[in-house]
Formats: sequence, structure tokens, C-alpha cells
Amino acid sequence: MFPKAFIRAGIALLAGASITCAVAVVDDDLDTSEAGHIGIQSEVHDGTGIHYVKNSGICETTPGVTQISGYIDVGTNMSMWFWFFESRKSPKTAPFTLWLNGGPGCSSMNGLFQENGPCSVNADLNSTTLNPYSWNNLSNMIYIDQPIGTGFSYGTDPVYTTEEAAPFVWTAFQVLFESQLFSKYASREFIFATESYGGHYAPSFVTYFEEKNALIASGAIHAVPIAVSALMINNGWIDPHIQSIAFLTFATYAPGYGQLQPNDVLKNMSDALNSSDGCLAQEKACYAAGNSTSSNKICADADQYCIGNLLIPAVGDYDAYDLRQNSFALFPHEYYVDYLREKDVMKKIGTQVQYEECLDAPRGLFRQTGDSARTWLPQLSTLANSGMKILIWAGDTDIICNWLGVHASVLAMDWQGNQTLHNTPFTNMTINGKPVAAVQNVDNFSFARVYESGHQVPAFQPKTALEIFSQVIRKEQLHSV
Repeated sequence: MFPKAFIRAGIALLAGASITCAVAVVDDDLDTSEAGHIGIQSEVHDGTGIHYVKNSGICETTPGVTQISGYIDVGTNMSMWFWFFESRKSPKTAPFTLWLNGGPGCSSMNGLFQENGPCSVNADLNSTTLNPYSWNNLSNMIYIDQPIGTGFSYGTDPVYTTEEAAPFVWTAFQVLFESQLFSKYASREFIFATESYGGHYAPSFVTYFEEKNALIASGAIHAVPIAVSALMINNGWIDPHIQSIAFLTFATYAPGYGQLQPNDVLKNMSDALNSSDGCLAQEKACYAAGNSTSSNKICADADQYCIGNLLIPAVGDYDAYDLRQNSFALFPHEYYVDYLREKDVMKKIGTQVQYEECLDAPRGLFRQTGDSARTWLPQLSTLANSGMKILIWAGDTDIICNWLGVHASVLAMDWQGNQTLHNTPFTNMTINGKPVAAVQNVDNFSFARVYESGHQVPAFQPKTALEIFSQVIRKEQLHSV
């Protein structure tokens, strides 16, 4: 949610998240040219198109597995970067999964290369190693940089809020699913997976998709339905009011790891949290102000105050994303950033701009509206009430979106399973007899505290993450294997 440089410097400024296999069959209906362009005269949605490179040879080198990277035009001077990887197994029947990193303003290439993508970059900054736990073992995967200005995406960025970001991602999938390249995936199981600021993105975007689906069903608009079958949020920033409290709770006693900060720091944090003009009071004022323009300053001020007086002292000299490391954490490695800036790599994958992991520009627009201080818990509650398959999971060494705050947000959801969830004890999920997570299951909803994992669960516990992903795909409650 916030880049490491920001945490290390102690600047109270909202920022972004960084703060192998069976041979698959290639579909015959894909264009076999190395580079292509879906032009305005061929396949278009509202005057937009796709510009792409196919089978660049970068990252996914499993024989027979197709990859496509490039840009989706989602508006005038608005080019949204995507990177698609076919499933290594049964690509013609495997589900279709979207992965979004958070920020706002942090690239999903972070998730691709550091977490659950087909490869990781080696220390030489010039080569890659296949990831045996890549999620494209099981699913066709697409990674998207949004909003515009994030990662490899470029052009005009009109997005100041989570809510404003949703239509552009919806448009991106309209363009994709109406194209010859991706039309076959429109009818697949669609899994929406995200982390960190994705606790805002996911409830917003999926709610927007559902609203559009209703209009399509009624005949009010003509478009391709985007029917999300499962939703996964890893260490999400969902409800700032609840999760601000958890900064103090977690710093006082992180389960399994003990007290993180000395008593004098905890006392100052408690005062900042509970005083008449403190974090909770300011957050309540933000919630009460709603989404009017006049609420922007109220929410932005609340966000800055809570970050400066609760998050930063909770982190102290630890790495915000893994309390087992100090503020100069070395894992997960950032080798991939240099790799993506290599001119040869850029040319092969078809990017038009130099890569940046977390950019100030899109983040700054969100900061102006105080978007981080707003809650998306009501929308998440509604989705849970609909019976959608939902997994909320969190690594238990993360501080910034710590599992206590994520779990408290889940317990506060207003849905039909609320009381049952409160009365459901944690049980250990094991893999080959080893405990890997503490889980709660209520119907189609699951929560998991993943042991010995930081913010980016698939990076720290790749085997566990892949097994959990497989159970979500099969719409199973989380269980031992």
C-alpha cells in the first residue's frame, strides 16, 4: 500500500504498494505474428483497440505457452498496459484471473515478477528463472497497470478516486473480450485477485461490474458481461477506521511475535488514536461527510494524521511489510525493476515508456481526495451477501495491512454470515502435515491468516499461496492437503 522508501523516511504521505510445468496447447485461432495491432477498422470498442506483442520470449519460457503483452486504449490518450500468460495446463478450459497490485499507483508487474507470475528475475538483472508456483499453472493470468500513469501505462490520468478508476478497468475488459485475441475468455470463470490497496479496488470494481451486468441483462446497454466468480484480497486496505485501530493493537502485541514498540511509543499512539481530535474522530468525520467535494479535505487530513501518528510509529525500524526484517529489507528482491528498464527487454515486450514501480503522479491525485481514508466495507459486505466466492487472506508478519486489522474488518461486515463467522473458531490448514495458515470458513467465504508471511503472501509462501488459489478456483472451503 505504501512504498518502502516512504516508510523508511517517515514521511506522512499516502503512497503505493512497494510500498514450472506441463506443456500447454497453443490455440490455433491466435494470430501467430510476433507483433500485431487490432486497429480501429477491425475490432474496436468505442474507438479503442489493442496494441500487442505476442510470444516475446521474456519471462514465460515454458514450451507451448502463449504470452501477450501490450496496451489497451481505454480513452483518448489513455493506454493501459497488460501482460497476459496462458495457463500452462489446459488453457482452453482453465479460468481467467486478473491480478492487480495496489498503491494507488503501484504496478502489477510487482505481483508478476515478485509474487505469482511465471518467472522471477535473477541477481544478474539480466536473466529469469521459471517460477514453479506460478498461478498460470492453474489459470490464464492477466496483469494490468492501472490507473493510467502506473507502471508501463501512459497518457492522461483523470482518476482521483477508487470509484473513478473502475470504469476504465471495465472498459479495458470490454476491449479485450470483444477482440479476436481474448473473446474466448469472456465466458470463462473470472477470478478477481488483488492485494493491499486492492482492498479498495476489489469491492469497488466488482460492484461496478455487477451494476453493468444488470444493465446488460435488462437491455439498457449492449456490452460483454464481466461475471466475477471469485474474489481474493491479500492484506487489503479495506476499512481505515478499523485498521487504524489495529496499528496500535498490532504494535502492542503481534500474535506470535510479541510487542513491537516500547511503552512510550504505544502511549503516544493511543493518545493520537483516541483524543477528541485524533485519528478515530477524524476518520468518523470523513465517513460522515460522504463523497461530496467538501469531504475531500476532511478525509485527506484524516489520512495524513493517522499515517503520521499511528502507522509510522507502529512500523518504527521494522520493514513495514515484514516485521522479521528491518527497514532496509532485502526480500522480496527488486531485481525485476532494472530488468524491465533494459532497452532490449522493453523492445521485446512492446512497452512505450520506462518502467516505474510506484509513481507519485497517480498517487497524488488519490491523495487530493483523501481516498485512502474512505471505507469500502459496505460494498464488500454486499458481495459476501450475494454468495460470491470470497477469500480475504493476510500474511501474519505484515504491519501496514496487518492481519488483525484485516480480520477485524471482516468481522465487521454486515452480511448474513456475520454471527456464524464470529462463532467459527480458527482451524489450522496444513500442507503435508505442516501448519501453513489459520482459517475460518463460512459457506463461500473464507479468511486465512498465513503463517510466516509478509505483505506479499505469494512471494513469502509461494507453495501455500498456490494451494489456496487452487482451492478458490475449485470453490472449496480452505482445507488441509
